[in-house]
Amino acid sequence: MSLDRAMFALGGFMVMLTVLLGFLHHEYWFYFTAFVGFNMFQSAFTGFCPPVFLLKKLGVKSGEAFK
Repeated sequence: MSLDRAMFALGGFMVMLTVLLGFLHHEYWFYFTAFVGFNMFQSAFTGFCPPVFLLKKLGVKSGEAFK
């Protein structure tokens, strides 16, 4: 799996998880959902996404978007 696909998978998982937690636990989890969405939006333009550093250290190979 490339770094680009890993980021899509991680972002999608975090959105689904925090929406579920927002409905089942507390509505403040929706703020984290908004943060993930904003981070995905800004990384589309800047190419900077903090989880990329962690995934690179875990050995995920680089893709096209995050180098």
